[in-house]
Amino acid sequence: MKQIKVNLDKRSYKIIIEHGVLSRAGELVSKRVSSKRGVIITNNTVSKLYLEKLEKSFESEELDCEVIKIPDGEQYKTLKTCETIFDRMVDARIDRTGFVVALGGGVVGDIAGYVASTYMRGIEFVQIPTTLLAHVDSSVGGKVGVNLKKGKNLVGSFYQPTIVLIDPSVLETLPEREYAAGITEVIKYGIIWEKSFFSYLERNMDKLLSHDNTVLEKVIAVSCDIKAKVVEDDEREAGLRAILNYGHTVGHAIESATNYKKYLHGEAISIGMCAVCYMGIELGMIDKEVCERIEKLLVRAGLPVKADGPKASSVIKRLLLDKKVRQGKVRFVLPHEIGRVIICESIPHEIVKRSVEKVL
Repeated sequence: MKQIKVNLDKRSYKIIIEHGVLSRAGELVSKRVSSKRGVIITNNTVSKLYLEKLEKSFESEELDCEVIKIPDGEQYKTLKTCETIFDRMVDARIDRTGFVVALGGGVVGDIAGYVASTYMRGIEFVQIPTTLLAHVDSSVGGKVGVNLKKGKNLVGSFYQPTIVLIDPSVLETLPEREYAAGITEVIKYGIIWEKSFFSYLERNMDKLLSHDNTVLEKVIAVSCDIKAKVVEDDEREAGLRAILNYGHTVGHAIESATNYKKYLHGEAISIGMCAVCYMGIELGMIDKEVCERIEKLLVRAGLPVKADGPKASSVIKRLLLDKKVRQGKVRFVLPHEIGRVIICESIPHEIVKRSVEKVL
């Protein structure tokens, strides 16, 4: 078992990484929540695989949870879905001492976290992620929210979980496309923070793709540890935490331009990573060889580096709606070298346009 503590004063919590931890989730959750009554938010796909195991674990600790299933897909990460959940919670008589458990991937975690942060002005929240992307990224750090038609994650809050339980064994049932999409965020950590980790991924990508337990556990633990360090330094994204958005500004715009139906989140971010590499090359901030190294690793992971479908004008229009825009200026996180990135706000429009066109 690996434990990582996210140190945020009264909002501190533990990330527990352990094969089979789902079977003892009741024991771990009961020690962290104030009430025996809560809800489990999941989707139809995950519920068929892991809900029964979780419920048995909860029953052994006399945790009484209403199950709320939501549709699969990013297109359902909306305020309308949240309203349906709120109504179910009221009907189930969940009060201010209750808790919310997210059992699923990033969409389930984002919705459940936003619900927990706003229901009765905030109740306790447990993350049990079931995808690689959620293991290494969305379940850690407290960013929760939903999409609007005009952009991704435009409504949300910073709301830390009470505990995060990561069971790598659940990834055995994850479709390979979803698994590869999670590797995008893993590669990101090497680029933005730790050069040696990027090199480790280059040496061990084949083992990671084959679900080698030793490599997989190390990758999850290192990724969570890096994100924990960044969040501890800058919980509400006033400075350093913005580096976690590497590839996300363009990636989110591509997701939005394709109505969240064509690309998985990690796939869109992979394309976004390549776009900002091209910006960095044009600005003389990064060597072409470094960008080729990044692109090569993404391709080895089975990820797209070009988008098929959206027009450049549509993607650029959506860039201006990104929540990271400041006084009309779009902020981009550009790679300077492996292990170091720079935040830029004044990139000439023509460079942005050309860089976006290169990945379409």
